[in-house]
Amino acid sequence: MQARPRTLYEKHIDSHTVCALDDHGHVLLYIDRQVANEYTSPQAFSGLREAGRTVWRPSATLCVVDHVNPTAPERIAAMPDAGGARQVSYFEQNCRDFGLELFDVLDKRQGIEHVVAPEQGFILPGMVVAAGDSHTTTYGALGAFGFGIGTSEIEHLLATQTLVYKKLRSMRVTVQGELGHGVTSKDIIMALIQRIGASGATGFAIEFCGPTIAALSVEARMTICNMAVEAGARGAFMAPDDKVFAYLKDKPRVPQAALWEQAVACWRELYSDLGAQYDVYVELDAAELQPMVTWGTSPDQAAAIGERVPDPLQEPDLIRRQDLQRALRYMGLEAGERLEQIRISHAFIGSCTNARIEDLRDAARVVRGRTVAAHVRAMIVPGSTQVRDQAEAEGLAQVFRDAGFEWRQSGCSMCLAMNDDVLAPGDRCASSTNRNFEGRQGAGARTHLMSPAMVAAAAVAGHLIDVRSLSLES
Repeated sequence: MQARPRTLYEKHIDSHTVCALDDHGHVLLYIDRQVANEYTSPQAFSGLREAGRTVWRPSATLCVVDHVNPTAPERIAAMPDAGGARQVSYFEQNCRDFGLELFDVLDKRQGIEHVVAPEQGFILPGMVVAAGDSHTTTYGALGAFGFGIGTSEIEHLLATQTLVYKKLRSMRVTVQGELGHGVTSKDIIMALIQRIGASGATGFAIEFCGPTIAALSVEARMTICNMAVEAGARGAFMAPDDKVFAYLKDKPRVPQAALWEQAVACWRELYSDLGAQYDVYVELDAAELQPMVTWGTSPDQAAAIGERVPDPLQEPDLIRRQDLQRALRYMGLEAGERLEQIRISHAFIGSCTNARIEDLRDAARVVRGRTVAAHVRAMIVPGSTQVRDQAEAEGLAQVFRDAGFEWRQSGCSMCLAMNDDVLAPGDRCASSTNRNFEGRQGAGARTHLMSPAMVAAAAVAGHLIDVRSLSLES
């Protein structure tokens, strides 16, 4: 009897299922690797201590300090915030006591976990990876299955290398057409979220496919998989291809010599079978996309830069109308305002979504020969120390400094304002991050999400602007 065609998601789950737990889709799932940070792990380690348990497979865990560390231009080991200092100190103690590898703030490999793990070759196609951070979905760009978990699950994972897992439904997003000038992978995922809503993929794993996806670089694909969670997805996939293999080949922790060839041969089998069925199908035409920005307090409250702030009174659904009204009150905007006229006070390029070397190159092309507007504070926070060093070597850092950007050390920084990179009430920030929730970058702060190039353009203009209106170097 011929086997039923399976999706890439099903292949990952089937190959990692230890046993079924019931008839409702719950399984005991084996996890290949996990990444831990100082912010979401303390209770898990305390639970292990109280139960007298050890970490089952220490080599499967990579620990990174990234959430609370300062990103001042000169890096020091000291944490100026007392709470952050305690978190980092306890994290270091846990890594020593449980025998786990740690990239501390002075390590040349330090950075944001979802930037560091791929650049170290710690994440490979076919793996199932979990971490205490929702943006673990980033790893789908490498043909791995990554998903975020809570503290109690982190403890269970460390102790057993397994998790109780409920199978997801599947969504296939096909993107066709050629991206226009100034339109990026960030605009693809923002357009998808705007179309299906912030809960449109709740309970789903999304597989992205189509010629537009195939044409993207690996780092651009990471941006899409990273932000898929903002539509509610608990997983995002792209079949690994030659671009992925080339990206991984020289990474420090990948298989070597004959093992590499064997691995690639296996990875080439990681794709959805012809005829595999999905629960939901979505299609996007990349040629129709424009640079996107958010105007509200949810990632789906977004529009093309040439549009205007929507009028809540045009929304027939009462609950949604109230949500729109609340968002506009918080953001200090009026219905009908042109998005291109919204004045900003800050510009931030960073985060696990958009702080890789390609993102910095895109931003540098915009700001080269220009100056940040006098009323704007602009910051660049590279995704890792390795990215920072590469940008220094390529001369990008000097381009940013010359333009008036602050060139800082790596970390999560103003993406979630857990260190001293915090906006004040009323500040308005053009940001390359992933979330624009109320207070996300500081109490009362207002965030507009967009691509790094769009942030760079807003920084020099002093207001939101279509990057395509600027003459750029090739």
